[in-house]
Amino acid sequence: MAVNENAELEELIRNATGGSGAAAPTASAPEAEEAGSGLDLPLLLSVTRRSLPWMLLLLLLGLAASWTYLRYTKPVYQSSSTIKIDEKRQDAELNLPGLVANPQQNVNKLAGEVELIKSDLIYSRLRDSLPLDVNYYAEGTVLETELYGNSPFRVEYTVREPIQFNKKFSVRLLEGKRFRLSYLMGQQEIDGEYQLEQPVTTPGFNLRLVPTKYFSGQLADATYYFTINDAAAINGYLSANLTVSVINPEASTIGISFSDNTPQKAQAIVNKIDSVYLNVKLDRSSQATQQTLAFLQGQLLDNRAKLQDAEKALEEFVRQSKTYDAKADVGTLTTQLSDLRKERETLQRKASLLTQVSRLVQQERITSRDDETVEQSIPGLALLEDPQLTQLMSVLNEQQRDMRKILESYQPNATAAVRIREDQLRRTRDGVQKLLQQNAELVRQEIAALDRRSAEFNSELLALPGKETELARLRRPVELYEKTYLMLMDKMVEFNIKKAGTTPDFQILSPASLPAAPIFPVKLMVYAIGLAVGAVLGLGLVAGRYLLHNTVTNIRELERNSTAPVLGVVPSYDKEKLAVSKLIVDKNPKSAISEAIRSIRTNLEFVANSKQKRLISITSTISGEGKTFVAVNLGGIIALSDQRVIIIDLDMRKPKVNLAFDAENTKGVSTILIDRHTVQECIQRTNIPTLDFISAGPTPPNPSELILHPQFDKMLEELKQQYDVIIIDTPPVGLVTDGVLIMRKVDVPIYIVRAGYSKKAFLKNISKLVKGGGFNKLTTILNDAQASGMYGYSYGYGYGYGYGYGYGTGYGYYEEAPAPKGLLARLRRRFS
Repeated sequence: MAVNENAELEELIRNATGGSGAAAPTASAPEAEEAGSGLDLPLLLSVTRRSLPWMLLLLLLGLAASWTYLRYTKPVYQSSSTIKIDEKRQDAELNLPGLVANPQQNVNKLAGEVELIKSDLIYSRLRDSLPLDVNYYAEGTVLETELYGNSPFRVEYTVREPIQFNKKFSVRLLEGKRFRLSYLMGQQEIDGEYQLEQPVTTPGFNLRLVPTKYFSGQLADATYYFTINDAAAINGYLSANLTVSVINPEASTIGISFSDNTPQKAQAIVNKIDSVYLNVKLDRSSQATQQTLAFLQGQLLDNRAKLQDAEKALEEFVRQSKTYDAKADVGTLTTQLSDLRKERETLQRKASLLTQVSRLVQQERITSRDDETVEQSIPGLALLEDPQLTQLMSVLNEQQRDMRKILESYQPNATAAVRIREDQLRRTRDGVQKLLQQNAELVRQEIAALDRRSAEFNSELLALPGKETELARLRRPVELYEKTYLMLMDKMVEFNIKKAGTTPDFQILSPASLPAAPIFPVKLMVYAIGLAVGAVLGLGLVAGRYLLHNTVTNIRELERNSTAPVLGVVPSYDKEKLAVSKLIVDKNPKSAISEAIRSIRTNLEFVANSKQKRLISITSTISGEGKTFVAVNLGGIIALSDQRVIIIDLDMRKPKVNLAFDAENTKGVSTILIDRHTVQECIQRTNIPTLDFISAGPTPPNPSELILHPQFDKMLEELKQQYDVIIIDTPPVGLVTDGVLIMRKVDVPIYIVRAGYSKKAFLKNISKLVKGGGFNKLTTILNDAQASGMYGYSYGYGYGYGYGYGYGTGYGYYEEAPAPKGLLARLRRRFS
């Protein structure tokens, strides 16, 4: 039942005072502050103490959940290695003037190396060097385990149709090196029994299972399965588990790590990536040197043939003329002619070089190595003596180098960048071709001029002795070709030495090691999370029980949440033995209940002197809190002390006092107030000579109006002449106004609170009656208190009041609700 709000309580008080407004004024704001507000630390500690077993259980459940998660989760292992890119050595080889270290350029180069490691070039070599095309698994109860390198059989296959790539083939080993193979073809399962090393034909493959050194006869009835992966699946697997990142740009270090459920497989893949990357870098480093050596080899062969021809001509002339003598006046002319011919040879080499450069420009690229210059790629380019051409060739070289990097790390979204660089290459190549054509034309003009001058000199030499002239003519090409040949030989030796000393431009600082512990799940973290969840749930349980603890359970809570003094405590009693309130103090005067009520009787002496007539009212908030039980037994204890006591049952809507004494209720207060019976006619005797009672009588339609009738005061005055103590069992004040009206007329108003049954919100009524209603002598009694003061209460004597209508008059009356049955119903009732 809900407790009346402030306005309803004030209305009750105004009714009690006849609507005159004589009630005490409303309490000020500080006085209106709720008693007992704030954190109840003792209650919290008590709830925590009683929740400790549940908290411990939740912690154990959290640990059990963590163990279960670890048991049924595949561990992930990670193997890592660290490599260092030797950027300083590359810069030294470039040897470009005015070169300044650029950190951003270094970062870009490292990013390019990262993309190279994660490219299909590395993946394809991994597929060729590691057995990643077939995965072997041993099936367990819950999880399967990959067998990397220790499978009892090996699958050899040839592809017929790639329709069964990435599908599961189940293998069950049988006795005698036999096995059963099953797989799905569409929705149909196909299986068959075969012998190891026997060819098996499937719609997609020709298979053959070959036993390995791990095979034994004890593996019979073991179940395995394998999958044959295509290149796309392997690339996806590598991309998903491979991590390549720049560790320190300043130190040019890159970290390579791979994650897998099998630690041996993760380590093998990382080590193989390091070795494959090493081979790729070596190939890239030697490719430019190979091209340069091929160019020098061609020039050397051509120059050797020309030198041999010149030597043969000179040898033939000497053999025929058998002389080396020449006239002195031929010396100067011969020298001039020799100079002209040397100059012409230079121009011819220049023309040949222009032709070769033009041919190279028309090709895809000039150089293959990032660390070569244009002069290193094309020996003799400086002979052209054209700074503009050299500059354009350098620009073309850089553009082609940039183009190669983009193509090596090509991404689908880089198409626009590729087109832009292709346009730049085309414009630069056109400019270089134009300059080459201009230089070639100039060289041809200079050669023509030299030819004209040589013709003039030759004409002069014809007049000289023919032998000397012919000898000098034959010696000049021999000397020229010999010098060129030696120069080319020096270059060949230099590049061969360079080729022999080619090393990769990176170092493996720390190779991959076998991971000992998984990176996921981390056992310590999982157990810590399990403990944390258990602790949070335990604290939530404590907080929930504390917040849902809305009933009064002990005298400390009663004192804390109420401003009225506590008159005493009545211990718990057995509801099974007392279906209704009974007088029990006379049957067992030494029981705990009797002693507790005697203590209440003693405390009454401090409220009202026993030498005077005392009028006591006993009420509660709702029905079921034990006011009738306390009234009957308190009256019995007082009567046993030789005082004359009468109990009046004014709960005319639901009378119970007659039930406590197993008496009838045919007449009583209601018939007295309507003058149907006299007071003496309605007094009933009990087993205790000094204890009498008056029952409520038949339920009237207007109980409140009867109590306000002057006949009620006359009845009390008449009873005061005959009895020392008058105890009035009033209706609950939380439901009707009768209780408040009666409390105005008595000397000692007593408010009953039942432990484990009365809501804490009910105590607000007590504070409001004391502060707002002027009931300064109002006291409280805690009924049905357990020894522990917290849990395990009895719930006898009914629950609450209901409302209905009777007698056809329209006046309300209340009736007791049935007691809830079952644990859930009681819990719902308790926390409602």
